[in-house]
Amino acid sequence: MFSAILQGILLSAGLILPLGVQNVFVFNQGVTQPRLIRALPVVLTASLCDTALITLAILGISVVIVTIPAIKFVLFILGILFLIYMGIVTWKSKPAATSSDEKALSPKKQIAFAASVSLLNPHAILDTIGVIGTSSIHYVGKEKLVFAIACILVSWIWFFALVVVGRQVGKLDKSNTFMNYLNKASALIMWVTAVYLITQLV
Repeated sequence: MFSAILQGILLSAGLILPLGVQNVFVFNQGVTQPRLIRALPVVLTASLCDTALITLAILGISVVIVTIPAIKFVLFILGILFLIYMGIVTWKSKPAATSSDEKALSPKKQIAFAASVSLLNPHAILDTIGVIGTSSIHYVGKEKLVFAIACILVSWIWFFALVVVGRQVGKLDKSNTFMNYLNKASALIMWVTAVYLITQLV
């Protein structure tokens, strides 16, 4: 039982910790929202999307979906186009000096963008299926359940932690120097990921 929990924590952390589109977006909401509670929609959406992906991977349903060539092709095309678009938007974005209602995304936009960056990244989806889905095969019954719970809890804790850290950075980085560098770096990550997906598609 303990080994299932430990493996779930380590695998989920290994997939979620690297700087990526989803993490950057969640972190940015912590920075730009005037109050921490205003970033709750992005945290809940990202966490629920990850919960759904992890659940589908462990149940084996997602494996069936991505083995259908037509669905996989459409998923890759949508992901590539979305990453290119988000990269351009992120590169051009210029954070304001302080958090304000004017520049903060509304709850609806937070939910829409968070769902997009969570579900339109084929690389992340395939990683979830390949790593978490495959690893879950070794467990049955209660062990599989605690493995799933451990993976899911890591996502929830991580996204809450991201907005909290983002909020603190927003308070300290009044000139937004750090955020400007982060935006440029995240845009490059999006474009590199898009190019990688293109090579996988070809």
